[in-house]
Amino acid sequence: MNLIIDNATRADVRALTDLRGEVAQRLTLEHGVGPWSACPSRATVIRQLRASTMLVARREGEIVGTVRLIRANPVLLDVSAFTPVDVAMYLIGLVVASPSRGQGVGRALVQACKDIARAWPAQALWLDTYENAAGAGFFYLKCGFRKVGPTVFRDAPLGFYEWHTAEA
Repeated sequence: MNLIIDNATRADVRALTDLRGEVAQRLTLEHGVGPWSACPSRATVIRQLRASTMLVARREGEIVGTVRLIRANPVLLDVSAFTPVDVAMYLIGLVVASPSRGQGVGRALVQACKDIARAWPAQALWLDTYENAAGAGFFYLKCGFRKVGPTVFRDAPLGFYEWHTAEA
């Protein structure tokens, strides 16, 4: 596979903007217009790079996937469905380039997030995903997460998932 996971840098902004736009367009073609259809601007990616830990998966120097991690803030997030912990991290925006899907890129990025959570130290990784064909709940279950509850965002049903570092 020859996949390298590392931190995104300012030099990656254009490639990240293009990748996330490509994935948003693919999801829109496959599932219709929804919250997943938003293509981020360069400024949005720069802001997210500053505000989160952003990882990239590279194959032969090309970015083929990305994910972001933030410290979960109970003041800003609805955390009522999650198991209470002192420190949790929130996994956001996992995307994999279309030609690289099904090749372990997403799984490698999730594993890197688990490693970061253990080292932080955080007791849990939390995330949400769409509860329809555009979502990835089945993928997160295969990665060791468990579903802990439903919610709705912009009229789209979401599922909450968590993984605890003690489960490693």
